[in-house]
Order: sequence, then C-alpha cells, then structure tokens
Amino acid sequence: MSDKQKNVPNPTEKNASGNSMWGGRYAAGPSAIMTSINASIGFDKKLALYDIEGSIAHATMLGAKKIISSDDVKKITDGLNAIKTQIKAGSFQFTEELEDVHMNIEHHLTEVIGDAGRRLHTGRSRNDQVATDFKLWARDAFDYLDAQLKALQAALINQAEKHVDSVMPGLTHFQIAQPVSFAHHLLAYVEMLGRDRDRVMSARKRANECPLGAAALAGTPYPIDRAMTAKALGFDRPTANSLDSVSDRDFVMDYASAASIIMVHLSRLAEEIILWMNPQIGFITLGDQLTTGSSIMPQKRNPDAAELVRGKAGRVFGVLMQMLTLLKALPLAYAKDLQEDKEQTFMVAETLDLALSAMTAMVLDMKANTKAMKEAAALGFSTATDCADWLVRELQLPFRDAHHITGQIVKLAEDKNVPLHELKLQEMQSVEPRITARIFDVLSVEASMNSRTSLGGTAPVAVRAALSDGKKRFL
Repeated sequence: MSDKQKNVPNPTEKNASGNSMWGGRYAAGPSAIMTSINASIGFDKKLALYDIEGSIAHATMLGAKKIISSDDVKKITDGLNAIKTQIKAGSFQFTEELEDVHMNIEHHLTEVIGDAGRRLHTGRSRNDQVATDFKLWARDAFDYLDAQLKALQAALINQAEKHVDSVMPGLTHFQIAQPVSFAHHLLAYVEMLGRDRDRVMSARKRANECPLGAAALAGTPYPIDRAMTAKALGFDRPTANSLDSVSDRDFVMDYASAASIIMVHLSRLAEEIILWMNPQIGFITLGDQLTTGSSIMPQKRNPDAAELVRGKAGRVFGVLMQMLTLLKALPLAYAKDLQEDKEQTFMVAETLDLALSAMTAMVLDMKANTKAMKEAAALGFSTATDCADWLVRELQLPFRDAHHITGQIVKLAEDKNVPLHELKLQEMQSVEPRITARIFDVLSVEASMNSRTSLGGTAPVAVRAALSDGKKRFL
C-alpha cells in the first residue's frame, strides 16, 4: 500500500464514540470515511466569529422572552465572549470529530459553563444557524468588495486626470477607428466598476434578511422574537418563510455572479495592459515590482500580474456554475449538498481580493508613453469620419454621400501611402471639387478628439466633466 493510500479512510473503521450532538438515537459513532466526508470544520471555521455573534443575539432574545433564565444568558454570553477571545488569539482548538463550526463552539461552551450551554440551541437548528452565519459573512464580503472596487475606481480616476489631453487610438474590431483620450479610455472602466458596485450593493440588500428562528425548516413552538434577533444582528427584517429561510442560497449565487462579472471587467483591463506593454505597441510601462523577468531572456519584462488576473477569472466563473448546478435540483428545504456552498465561495473572495489589489497597484504604477499613443492614433486613417462629418457640415451633403466621398479620399491616400492630412488640397478636390482648405482643420488627431464634445464623448471638455461627475458618483 502506498503512502497516499494509507491516508484514505477505511470505510469499515468506526470512531470510538457517538456524536453527543446527535442525541440518543445513534449508539455508535460514524465511520472514519463518514467523518471525513461529513466534516466541514476545515473551511467553515471562517464563520466562527459570526457564529458567536448570532449565538449571543439568540441567547439574549431567549432570555428576554423568558425561555431561558437571565443567569443562563449571562453564562452563555460570557462563555461565548471567552471563546471569541481564544479564536482571535488563534488558541481555540477546532476538531473534525465535531463536524462543523457550530458544534465545535457549542461543545466547548458546554464544557466550560455546563448545562447553560445545552440551553443555547433552544428554538433554533443548525439549518437556520448556518444560513445566518453565512449571510453575516456575505454582508461583510459585499461591503469589503465595494470598498475594493471603489479603490480601483479612484486609481483609474487618478491616472485619468493626468491624461485628459493624451490622444490614443480608439479601436473597434481591434482595428484603429477614431482618436480618443487616454483618460476617456480609463474612465470606461470606472463606469464598468460602478455597475459592479451597484450589483454588489443590490445583492447585499437582498441578503439582509435574517433566517435565525426558522429552525430546521418549519419554525419553532417557542415564543421567540425573530424581529429582535434580526435587529440585534443588523438585518433589515426577519425572513418571511421558514422553508425558504434555510434553503435560500440566492445571496451566494448573487456573490458568485457579481464576482464573475467583476472578473470579466478586470480581465478585459488586464488584457489591454498586456497588449499596451508589448514593445510593438509600447503605450505603457510597469515597474519592476509588478512585472517579472525571464530565466533565459534577460531583456524580458513580463506582465505576469496582469496575466494572472486574466487567468484567475476562470476559477471564479467555475464557482458560479458550481452554485447554479448545486441548487438547480434541490427540493425544499435543507440538504447537506448546501455544505458545498462555502469553501469555493471563500476561495472566490480570496481571488477577488488578490485580483483587485493587483489591478489597483498596476493602474497606479503604469506610466503612459503619450508619444507612442499619439503616433498610433494617426495610423489607419483614423480621422476619416471627421472628413465625412466636415462634408456634411460644410457642403450640406447627406451623410451617406459624404461617407462614399470620404472612402474615395481614403483610397487615394492609401494608394499614395500618406495619411489624410498629407494629401494635397487638389488631390481631394479631384474627388469632390467643393472641398476647401478648411478641411485640414479637422484632420489632425487632436482636432478629431477635441471635436467629440457630446455628453460622454472623448473631447477634453467632456472628459473633464466626466471626471468631475465620476468623483461625485463614485468616490
């Protein structure tokens, strides 16, 4: 037998004793393999402080409703606060035999304070308990995510303020289309992230209903006050249906969905950073701290941070698909399948944290090569639309006629291998005799950019207005 095989639990091996939390029905403990597949403490211990917060609120409510004594409430509260101190110090010992974070905490509490600890679980179940704990975690995760998105928006706005007048090629089909401001390009991502923040906080609002008191699935016969515990835990209200309360994981799907869209946006920006850093394009540089070298090619500066942000998008997308698949066929109410909702969601949170931190650092660090940007903006006859617009304004031509004439002028420039502004007036007049020298006023990349003054356009005056508006809306 190999060393790896030795680590596989023997399905016939029994644990030494039954699990006391399950009550008297089980005479024997679970097999080793049952313990291994059933235990979640390896990852749900992340919920420990939320579990204590929920338990204190629950115990306080039980005392207020005279369901347990005030003396028991004090013992429970003091004991839970002591456990919280141990957890924060890293000295609390979690054990797999007690399955999950709830049993670990309750078992230790009962060991310390005696019978009062056994009364804590009155009027609740692990089903509503875990739903409450996970929602408390999710609320903080949504808030933290919003703060990170805001920080990236601030970095983009900070960079954009330096480059309102810096012209670069705007692309469609990854072909040079029209000149745009580099600031305008960066502000596009600010808008994407603004929608991300809206999704995140909308999901947080939907998640802010308290499942505690729904018990296993049907509610409880004890005269509990669910509104009291909901208020104590900062929820807007208790959940309305006990079956839905314990089986709802919409907030997890919301988190994974919002996270996936965020990673789409981060990956798009990462892709552009990778392209912009290529020496053939050379629009930006990143410093030593956010790039890597090559083990064999000493000249290389690799955009590995951006590539890894792009690559990590897939793992986040996978969790969204996992959650959709997990929930699509579950009958009401709780099923142990729902234990599979946490580990990968925690991974998504860690991935987002790293990806957003890396992207914010790259945006703040990037140095723009405005000369290379401007030279590239002039390629591909990027001011051709400005030529057509001039024909419409000055000669009163229908746009489709102006488009056709401009196409002939572009063909002429292409045949002569010169940009539009280097054609002679007489050459343009050979296509349309009424063209005057004033057409050259619109054929530079700066003139093109400066002319796009419509709301949301790329002209510096419009971009400065967008910067001001963006600061008000997002920062």
